[in-house]
Amino acid sequence: MFDKLFQRFQAEEPEANAETQLELAFAALLVEAARIDENYDESEVAIIDRALMKRFSLDGAEAAALRARAEAAQANATDIQRFTKIAKAMSREEKVELIEELWEIVLSDGARDPYEETLLRQICGLIYVDDQDSGAARARVAARLK
Repeated sequence: MFDKLFQRFQAEEPEANAETQLELAFAALLVEAARIDENYDESEVAIIDRALMKRFSLDGAEAAALRARAEAAQANATDIQRFTKIAKAMSREEKVELIEELWEIVLSDGARDPYEETLLRQICGLIYVDDQDSGAARARVAARLK
């Protein structure tokens, strides 16, 4: 219990710039969505890597490295505000893109999980994406997955 608390207060490696912080926050939120149902599998890893490659123009190895950093950051975080605070600065279109990627992770296993849906509502509220935009993103993902 105290280990996690002490890790939080240890000096973290400073990020090079705002873009690097945004990349990590975006990836960590995807990892959070994948892990929230306690079933983090290879299909979700693949979705995260594809999203990172597309969003940040990364190759496969770079996306995997960013995901690994995000997994560590997410595991050591006590809450998601650390990541949503950074994501809040994105444009409306970028926020909706993030929500769409999150819905893809949540819907990919075909099972509805209340923790996943609660997480999505929480993230939407923290980054100022309204229910209408989130619902439209969910519908687009659901149509793609069929």
